Amino acid sequence: MAKKTQFWLKFNNSAETLWLPVNPGSISVSSTHGYEDVEVSNIGEYTILGNNKLKEFTISSLFPRDYHGSYCNYSNLRDPWACASLIEGWQRSGRPIRFIMTGTPVNIAVTIRSFEYEERGGEPGDVYYTLQMKEYVSITASKKSQPMTTASTTPKLTSTTAQRSTSVNKISAYTVKSGDSLFKIAAKAEVYGRGDDWHKIYNANKKVIGANPNTLKLGIKLVIP
Repeated sequence: MAKKTQFWLKFNNSAETLWLPVNPGSISVSSTHGYEDVEVSNIGEYTILGNNKLKEFTISSLFPRDYHGSYCNYSNLRDPWACASLIEGWQRSGRPIRFIMTGTPVNIAVTIRSFEYEERGGEPGDVYYTLQMKEYVSITASKKSQPMTTASTTPKLTSTTAQRSTSVNKISAYTVKSGDSLFKIAAKAEVYGRGDDWHKIYNANKKVIGANPNTLKLGIKLVIP
């Protein structure tokens, strides 16, 4: 017999944990991809592909006051309002928590985007809630070490500037290869390093490319202005 899935919320490297006493009836997962629709004069609308967006999770359940063997995961229940207060504290901290569903691939850092709860008439002590969470990805920026300056050592600004200017050699022409698009070409470091500048290439090569900027012929040579 398969083990029942457990839903866990953990905070501060598991210093604080909460095993949900009643499993949600369902879990909503939103996984989308970024797109941008652009309208170009005399051409029409076309789509620029973007990046994957972070997943969003929504669960709804309750913190029961009393144990019921038919739906509670364990008998040693916490006070329902204490559970709600714990989640609110995590949300106000502004720090991510970990959302875990045992027996599934879901073991992910998330931020609490919304937490709504209520006590309903006729069910005193039980707290019903809806929790919305969004995947969290940390970004670590590395710091470049700065050379120490002493009385006997003077930084050579001119040489440093020269090194920076020659770190990426810009090109003035480009030959189209398989899988290329104007967006991908413009995003190359030796071109502009920014895909949104694709229109510069198109405006300079309309006669070669034709009316549709999304169709590039293999082997054509493009001028990079």
